[in-house]
Amino acid sequence: METVQSRQQAAPGAFTAFARFVLCGGGVGLASSFAVAALASWIPWALTNALITAASTLLATELHARFTFGAGGRATLRQHAQSAGSATAAYAVTCVAMLVLHQLVAAPGPIPEQVVYLSASALTGVARYAVLRLVVFSRKHSKPTTTARTVRTTHPAPATRPVPAAVTRAAAPAGPAALCRAA
Repeated sequence: METVQSRQQAAPGAFTAFARFVLCGGGVGLASSFAVAALASWIPWALTNALITAASTLLATELHARFTFGAGGRATLRQHAQSAGSATAAYAVTCVAMLVLHQLVAAPGPIPEQVVYLSASALTGVARYAVLRLVVFSRKHSKPTTTARTVRTTHPAPATRPVPAAVTRAAAPAGPAALCRAA
């Protein structure tokens, strides 16, 4: 059985995490902007933005859990909920930015719309990075639970005594200091 500790990778540094965030989040965001532009011709822009934001947030949260912040596995329900909160704020900012554009320009073309949308997304992306790194995927907030781990004996037992098939022991969280003391 794989424990939470064995799945967790070392947390990447701030620069590496930000580069991964830009790659994953930016890639999803760029694809989302084209999806919003394509769908907005069929359904109202605000609804299109809401649908694409929801789908892209689910995808990006999984990518950030597995790759960006080194959580080592799927995002938890708590992480999805917290990420959705920051995405809701980003959704509001992009809607306000587009509303302002449409108030200032009677019929903006697709290029100004993309510039405004991507600019608003980039600004909120920097804020989302801080929230995701410091709150959602913080090692302080995602403490592993204690799980049972099975240790099997490999040496043959004398014929006179029965040997238990397995010994169960609770896995204790081991940080770098505990590992150094154990060595």
